[in-house]
Amino acid sequence: MKKPAALLIALLCGLARAEPSTATPDGQGLSTTDTRILAIQPVEEPIITVDLTHQAADLWDRIRRGFGMPDLTTPEVNERQIQYLSHPAALRRLFERSYRYMYHIVDALEQRGLPTEIALLPMVESGFNPMAYSRSKAAGLWQFVPSTGRYFNLQQNEWVDERRDVIASTEAALDYLERIYDMHGDWHLALASYNAGEGTVQRAIRRNAAAGRSTEYAHLPLRKETRDYVPKLQALKNILARPELFAIDLPHVPNRTYFGLVESPAGIDLAMAADYADTSLDELVALNPAFRRPVIPAGNQRLALPADKIDGFKARLSDATPRWKTYRLGKKDRLATLAGKFNLSVTQLLQINGLTSPAQARPGRTLLVPAGADIESILPLSELLPDFPTADEVRLSPRRKARRKSR
Repeated sequence: MKKPAALLIALLCGLARAEPSTATPDGQGLSTTDTRILAIQPVEEPIITVDLTHQAADLWDRIRRGFGMPDLTTPEVNERQIQYLSHPAALRRLFERSYRYMYHIVDALEQRGLPTEIALLPMVESGFNPMAYSRSKAAGLWQFVPSTGRYFNLQQNEWVDERRDVIASTEAALDYLERIYDMHGDWHLALASYNAGEGTVQRAIRRNAAAGRSTEYAHLPLRKETRDYVPKLQALKNILARPELFAIDLPHVPNRTYFGLVESPAGIDLAMAADYADTSLDELVALNPAFRRPVIPAGNQRLALPADKIDGFKARLSDATPRWKTYRLGKKDRLATLAGKFNLSVTQLLQINGLTSPAQARPGRTLLVPAGADIESILPLSELLPDFPTADEVRLSPRRKARRKSR
């Protein structure tokens, strides 16, 4: 679609060509048969400026101020934009889900001097869901596959999966994006590489260069997912840049930190931490999505809490005692006996330890067992932690199932 200024110029040019015309001797303007001069003055669209001397009105305003990528203008951008705008409720939910994490991401981008459009990338990658898990086994806000996560030192063990950790995965994603931007010197190519892999994009560039074709992102022979990847980000950027133009009411997100970190000792569970922080289990897990077990593992751990809950948590924690301990399975240990010793069913013992079958509880394995913990308080976590199996997922032998029913 032509801009108003372009339409005016085209209209005036059309009028000027209605009769034979010649340029004036000095080459300025247009002349018609009656020798009148038409002075074409393009009607400029107002330039949107940002006053950086004033504090940002909200976090969206702060993000707009940091836009630094060249705009992509392709039919795919228009298509993605129409797609988003055709589902306003889903679009609003997409922006709403970012409120816990966006301030931290924007802060990290500004500290590195990176374009703040990148803060919108988790909307494309995961819908801003830290528990998102793809068919290719990519996890977290930034969708790291296991191998790339390990390359960027994101821990993946029986206790935590840092691909889901908001702070650790954000640092890894920005490290990766900086590296591939330095490789290409072009943000569109860097983003395409983030989606498809550096090798895939480099091969596409070489093929186009060998054929004498453009090596810009928009002209590369890439799979559809990657061809749509940057247009999705650009469409979100366009909507955020001028929401009023699209009649979009963005949710208010204050320009202030949402969560802070505290050191939490081992031996307490997430239910206890939520109680001490006077917050819901859902909120605690949303801020600490990397945990794979309901109990905080050995060694001091960083725990993310709503910023206004930290002081109360620390005050209550000073009087806390560990509610969990570890037990190393011996060759003569029987699960039923061990579970009974701690007033648990075999199913509960397996659940707490993230096991789905008694066969996984081999001699030498270290299990979590309660030391004053309220078991019922942590079972709801089975619905929130993707690695914490539900009771239905624990597979017992028919004999054990019968024994469990009789208890």
